[in-house]
Amino acid sequence: MAFCKSCGTEFSSNQKQCSNCGRVVNKTTSGSIDNGGFGWGLLGFCIPIVGLILYLVWKDEKPNTAGAAGTGALIGFVLGFIVGIIQVVALGSIV
Repeated sequence: MAFCKSCGTEFSSNQKQCSNCGRVVNKTTSGSIDNGGFGWGLLGFCIPIVGLILYLVWKDEKPNTAGAAGTGALIGFVLGFIVGIIQVVALGSIV
């Protein structure tokens, strides 16, 4: 027996949805690996919009991989913003 992550109700291993809250509890994935992966984080860092899209698409079915891509995207956005501000300040002081 297992418990629903959303409401804590006990469910059997062959149930697909929680009988209490309706959340999907058993997803059968066909060999899908969710290990996070440095590569997805690096992709999200280099191309933040792709990392954001991957996060939104995978957040329910592959939470570790989605987290890596989303974290990379967030870091990429923040560092890009900081570098942009530094460039504007540096160029503004020259002119």
